Amino acid sequence: MATLTVRDLDDEVRDELRSLAARNGRSMEAEARAVLTTYVHAQRRPTLLEATKRFRREIGGIELVLPERDDEAEIPSL
Repeated sequence: MATLTVRDLDDEVRDELRSLAARNGRSMEAEARAVLTTYVHAQRRPTLLEATKRFRREIGGIELVLPERDDEAEIPSL
């Protein structure tokens, strides 16, 4: 695990973080971790699999109409 030091943080931001932490029953450090983690994960681009799953959830799938197959295979002429 890494350690991060934040310098020159506005007093208002520190106070809001302290209030937010108290409302969530966490220390300021734990709240800062939660806020940063949530923000960074929200900025991450989804993988192809994640995007596909979200697309399928939102659209509900796609119904494809497949043409009938011929009984006999077509033999290519050489």
